[in-house]
Amino acid sequence: MSEYLLPDVGEGLIEAEIVTWKVKVGDEVKINDIVVEIETAKSLVELPSPYAGVVEALLVPEGETVAVGTPIIRIGDGVGVPAPDAPGEIDLSNPAASGGGEGESLVGRNKADRAPVRRARRTLPEAAGVHVAKADVQDVYNAGAPPQHERVMELVEAVVVDAPVEAPGPSAVVPVATAEHALAKPPVRKLARDLGVDLATCPASGPGGVITRADVEAAAGGAAAGVTSGAIAPAAPGEREWREPIKGVRKMMGQAMVASAFTAPHVTEWIAVDVTRTTEFVARVRARREFADVKVTPLLILAAACMRALRRTPVVNSVWNEADQEIVFKRYVNLGIAAATPRGLVVPNIKDADSLSLLELAGALGDLTAVAREGRTQPADMAGGTFTITNVGVFGVDGGTPIINPGESAILCFGATKRQPWVVTGPDGSESLEIRDVCTLTLSFDHRHVDGESGSRFLADVAAMMEDPAAALLF
Repeated sequence: MSEYLLPDVGEGLIEAEIVTWKVKVGDEVKINDIVVEIETAKSLVELPSPYAGVVEALLVPEGETVAVGTPIIRIGDGVGVPAPDAPGEIDLSNPAASGGGEGESLVGRNKADRAPVRRARRTLPEAAGVHVAKADVQDVYNAGAPPQHERVMELVEAVVVDAPVEAPGPSAVVPVATAEHALAKPPVRKLARDLGVDLATCPASGPGGVITRADVEAAAGGAAAGVTSGAIAPAAPGEREWREPIKGVRKMMGQAMVASAFTAPHVTEWIAVDVTRTTEFVARVRARREFADVKVTPLLILAAACMRALRRTPVVNSVWNEADQEIVFKRYVNLGIAAATPRGLVVPNIKDADSLSLLELAGALGDLTAVAREGRTQPADMAGGTFTITNVGVFGVDGGTPIINPGESAILCFGATKRQPWVVTGPDGSESLEIRDVCTLTLSFDHRHVDGESGSRFLADVAAMMEDPAAALLF
């Protein structure tokens, strides 16, 4: 028998939330099979099993945040493993499957503690198919005092009295008496709290009278759509406000932005650029056969322009080291692309982006953005960035004053490209008013070591390449 301890998946993370179990009790797993999806302070991460065998217990329920090193799943050789219970519930005859770690069973910490549980189990009819929700027993047992043990017995008996002798089918609806006795998984209970749904009045359509996510959403009149998609939930009917816990990626984002804003003195400059030739260049590149399988956008051209400009102004790709009182110059560029996800802002980066050809850079950008949108960027992919681009133009925004990503010295904001009147100067110096593609590039930089001259030189260099990319960005 082996217990899988929650690992540190990168950069000294101290806790994570159990989002989704990919296995259930009784499942056979092999080494490297994905068993659980967790959310750290940086991203969603799928954890592979380090052991082979049969799942004996899921020690932490979905929706719970636990510290690194906490046992989260028990895997054995399959001998004597009980049949799996209904999702999110516990079989009171099997304390090991109740959700606690070693020495910390949910319904009993020693043999004496488990006595009322054994007595309670004997009150359950063999054919009833009734199980007590894990959260119900947790609420009662957490008080810890000996009198609470008898309360576990009363809780089970109350559920048995209200339950039918024969377990209802999947389509049956079973009303519950009180929110305390309602059968629901912890994530469903949280969803009910967020949407203001009283579980005591919520019809249950799950097996054995279990309230499902769909039941809660139906009771809320469909108001849970924002929660299920990862966005902020709207207020329930009659409520004027709602609350969302600050955790995971969003919590880390907030802490990082505060640290950056109040550590590095930001200076922001911007320049309007005629990018008509970039628009035309993108169309020509898309028509090339070797680019048929990758996405080519103006962002690709901007990224390539930044790689060349950073070589000519290396201080923009350096970082101020306060502890050692040094400026660290980088001979490589790990290009970060700021990406908004339902769980918060993430900034994955392309390692050694300056060494890639335009075709390779296009492929890397496509892979990076696809993974980020799915919320599955790994912590290692967000570590070690040296320069970042944030593309607000996709939202139709002209520009902004971005905050530098921690550990870097500059960030470039790419605004929306719009058709505007523009004064065009011909080869002979003549001027004419034309309708051109125009965008705004905005650069924020750390003014402790990147002075105005260096920042301006870099920004002007990038702008010049965006004005005439074919001449500047040779393959």
